[in-house]
Amino acid sequence: MNFAFTEDQLLFRDTVRDFLAAECAPAQVREAAAGDGRSPARFDKLVEMGLTGLTVPEAQGGLGLGLVDYVLIAEEAGRAALPELLVDQIGIAVPLLSRFADRPEVASVLEAVATGAAKVAIGHPMDPFVADAAGADWLILGKGDAVHLVPAASVALTAETSVDPLRRIAGVEWLAGNDTVLSDAPGLWDEILDLGAIAMAAQGLGLAQAMVDLAAEYARTRQQFGKPIGSFQAVKHHLATVQVAIEFARAPVYKAAFTQRPRDVSHARIAVIDAAAMAARTAIQVFGAMGYTYEVDLHFFMKRAWALAGVWGDRHYHLDRMARMVLSDDAAIGADATFADN
Repeated sequence: MNFAFTEDQLLFRDTVRDFLAAECAPAQVREAAAGDGRSPARFDKLVEMGLTGLTVPEAQGGLGLGLVDYVLIAEEAGRAALPELLVDQIGIAVPLLSRFADRPEVASVLEAVATGAAKVAIGHPMDPFVADAAGADWLILGKGDAVHLVPAASVALTAETSVDPLRRIAGVEWLAGNDTVLSDAPGLWDEILDLGAIAMAAQGLGLAQAMVDLAAEYARTRQQFGKPIGSFQAVKHHLATVQVAIEFARAPVYKAAFTQRPRDVSHARIAVIDAAAMAARTAIQVFGAMGYTYEVDLHFFMKRAWALAGVWGDRHYHLDRMARMVLSDDAAIGADATFADN
């Protein structure tokens, strides 16, 4: 069995990486933070690349790709600390809406998302705030088991402050309006939570790698005792330890995108939260604690990692869920269950 990504998937990832390196470099991220946090021009280019339609079904004008294709793009968005609404939309909202694409009102929303004419934000009942609610035309919200598609005109927003200066979050008050009930099936919100956890894990993977890369570049140029500090064993070993943690987290993230099984999702989420936290701590040490300051680009990635660690199930939630799955009397663990089809 071949577990590797295809050449087309890797080429698409590299194309997105090159685009974000040019259009969302740390200088542009800093510029966005100094302004309103978003770049309409950059979003238009994301649309032109087909990224807003990545997971939209072909019948609604999208590329019709799946989470295995998406996870690489989400990782690159994390690596660049992309401010625009993209990852949550194509990795959580669109896969959910696609289940109900046979409904004309939902199909029209998907078509608008693919062309960049509409944006959809999604909140989970577990999280008190909704990311990018202020810039969305539609919101996916819940009441009990029911999942609703709500027009922006039917909600009142209260802006909240995130530790990440580029993350726009808001409390949402649901007013009377023309909402559409997508489903009231029990357990659907649990499935949506897993989509969100995969999205956060993939971004966290990219954020952790970006922090290591920034620290390594600084270590190559910062001189101490007449030598680059990167030549010192202590610095090398710290960075190597983080890189190992990132690599050990990478496979679980990709596996979670493939299987979408709760056990795999929680494994990926925990591994990435730990790797990103380690990357932040180590990078701050390499920078001599200057990473905390606004003048150093590191803090953008560090704060994004901190913010994402607390949504779509934090470490404690996923650790508890995974423990219940692994320690139960009927747990499907071991070599015979690892590669099972279900």
